[in-house]
Amino acid sequence: MNIIIIGCGKIGATLAEQLSQEKYDITVVDLNRSKLQRVADNFDVMGFVGNGTSFQMLEEAGIASADVLIAVTGSDEVNLLCCVIAKKAGSNITTIARVRDFTYFKERDYLQKSLGISMIINPELTAATEIARLLRTPKAIEISTFARGRAELLTFSLEGANPLVGMPLVRMNQKLGTDVLVCAVERENKVLIPRGDFVFRRGDTVSIAGSPRNTSHFFQRIGMSAGQVRDVMIVGGGQIAYYLAYQLAPMNFSIKIIEADQSRCEALSESLPEAMIIHGSSLNREVLMEEGLESAQGIVALTNLDEENLMLSMLSSIYNPHAKLVTKVSRMPFGEVLQRLRVGSMICPKELTALHILQYVRAMNNTTGSNVETLYRILDNKAEALEFRLSAPSPILNIPLQDLNLRPDVIVSTIIRGGRAFNPRGSDRLMLHDNVIVVTTHSGLRDILDILKSGPGRGAPRSSAAVDSTGRLAEG
Repeated sequence: MNIIIIGCGKIGATLAEQLSQEKYDITVVDLNRSKLQRVADNFDVMGFVGNGTSFQMLEEAGIASADVLIAVTGSDEVNLLCCVIAKKAGSNITTIARVRDFTYFKERDYLQKSLGISMIINPELTAATEIARLLRTPKAIEISTFARGRAELLTFSLEGANPLVGMPLVRMNQKLGTDVLVCAVERENKVLIPRGDFVFRRGDTVSIAGSPRNTSHFFQRIGMSAGQVRDVMIVGGGQIAYYLAYQLAPMNFSIKIIEADQSRCEALSESLPEAMIIHGSSLNREVLMEEGLESAQGIVALTNLDEENLMLSMLSSIYNPHAKLVTKVSRMPFGEVLQRLRVGSMICPKELTALHILQYVRAMNNTTGSNVETLYRILDNKAEALEFRLSAPSPILNIPLQDLNLRPDVIVSTIIRGGRAFNPRGSDRLMLHDNVIVVTTHSGLRDILDILKSGPGRGAPRSSAAVDSTGRLAEG
């Protein structure tokens, strides 16, 4: 698949990196020669210095043979125009535009239909939607959804007197009366796909898979209620704060926004009558305490400075250790260090935007041989959760999972069949038209057959596979 990316900022560079690693043919166009050079030097991409709205420039970049054009410059108008010109140049091309202005975004259905744009994405709204989802499941650090919400993968930390601590994995569901699958555990900076004899320890970061109903029940059983936060303090009144409050207000959240700029406070007061708007600085401890830092159920740090957001969340973890914390960062160059800080869930809008675009492109590619519908990188990018759509006959179908010659560190976590999600047992089989979620510490899986140790074929029975007391595969 040939992909042209217009714009070599953080989103464009992230897309170039990820898509080139997945062996797509990538061409990047940008006016900034130095930015373009950095991307071309580090990744397997072709770069062109020029204006993405120029038809001649797009011709040089190969628009005639391109399958996808992604416009992610700093200008909404440029992005939309790039897509229009690309559509005129190649009628079968898929076009994706990053649009931040809410006026344009509200009219995205009209724009997509009239201009022939395939996807319009707003980074701030995407981030706000993710934060709202985290607030509805406060004990989860990360939430990944599959099959339009029918299945999910949640990551959380084992802290305090959690009943899982010291419990063998093989006894978990039977003892707790739950029905989820532990897919991966991060311990001492290493990610494990656990066997049935795995024993949980305090400090583990655990990823579980299941239907939303079953994961919610699991959190209740281990004393980590998955109920929604109802009282949220948002520090920083930018666009993400606006979109977040706009989404939370109809769900009866009590919303308080603290913003340092007086004129922005006035604008928010007019557009968000359901929220309480406070004029104050995120660095003013007295203001924060007076407005309820110690009692808020949820605290979201959304200022324009990563340092302020990190400091605010660390302060909140001291004075309000039970609050759900969400911290916005614009970059994560030291992700392993940041993960060790007590700052709750971290949200990077640019990375989220790139992820959503990547998922769209992967789903497109299903028609050209790959059947990966969704891919999430979890546990600080040390593991991947992939959703495969089994849309064609395959030698892996109709064989008990326990008899498949699976690669090490691969686990089939969830099957979605007929609209119902379930965690498979060793005797379950993959069937045509299933959606299958696989968790692995490997990278580069593109086809469902890639989960096999020795390539395509039925594979010999797994002599090393252990089955737990519920009949499920205890290892991947």
